[in-house]
Amino acid sequence: MHQLQLQRPQFVSRSVIKLFLVLCCTCFTLLAINATAQLAANQTNGFGNNRLVTFTYLQNFDCVDQPLLDLDFNGVPAQSDPNEMQNPICQPVTEPTEDPTGGNIKHTAHLYVFVPMFSVDNDQNPNDAMACPDGGRPGELCGSALGTALINLFGFVPEAWKTHPLVATQCPDPNHPVPGTCTMHASSVDLSVTLHALGKTGPPTMNVFLPTPNHDHVVDNSRVNTVPIWWEVRPVLILNASDWPAADGSSGITSSHAMDDAEAAGRAIEVGSNFFLFFQSRRSMAGMAHK
Repeated sequence: MHQLQLQRPQFVSRSVIKLFLVLCCTCFTLLAINATAQLAANQTNGFGNNRLVTFTYLQNFDCVDQPLLDLDFNGVPAQSDPNEMQNPICQPVTEPTEDPTGGNIKHTAHLYVFVPMFSVDNDQNPNDAMACPDGGRPGELCGSALGTALINLFGFVPEAWKTHPLVATQCPDPNHPVPGTCTMHASSVDLSVTLHALGKTGPPTMNVFLPTPNHDHVVDNSRVNTVPIWWEVRPVLILNASDWPAADGSSGITSSHAMDDAEAAGRAIEVGSNFFLFFQSRRSMAGMAHK
């Protein structure tokens, strides 16, 4: 009897040790999986073909100006205006004829940048608008001045320019949540031509610089796995909150085909730009979207 009492604790002890080791291995495995899902400093997430994808940026952006363009509206073409070359002017709607490689823009891959042009809570507080990153450039609209301008133009502060948007966005990325920033992107955009195209202002006579909006990315189905190339940024204004993609892609627009349907229904507006990014795209193993 005494011998049995000595063996039972020994048996239980071994079982506990085995269970402890199994739990430890499981924890280490989960930590490893989580680590592989983390984005590097030069990466962002995107969507393509209803899947989550990862972009790896390998050099800086380019906002193409051409000799006969006048991106600062001073009446002098760029070829005779050295001052126009000193600061990048990233301008939605305006499209050059060539991408940074000199190739015809008709053959350049498209990166659809989703901009949430709606307000989940009909935000009327101008102080909710984002400040300019690092102070911004001279004359850039930031903070409460930006919020007031947006309320006057659209009737609310869109999630696109909130310091704390009420929807998940891929830029700024979760690892570096500084409003108006995203790795290897421009930190400000000129909205002058866009506002005119939307009927909010007259023909542009000066730049209207705003911080780069909160946004998501979508690529064409055929471009989910693509070597490093230049992509033309094509802003897509998303007008309905129900179309906005969830962080894991479980709802909302996560493919270019669904985007086309939303545009055809008047729920989204797509434009070109002179803004280009250089990155590779790879289907992510960390998540799968819904449809």
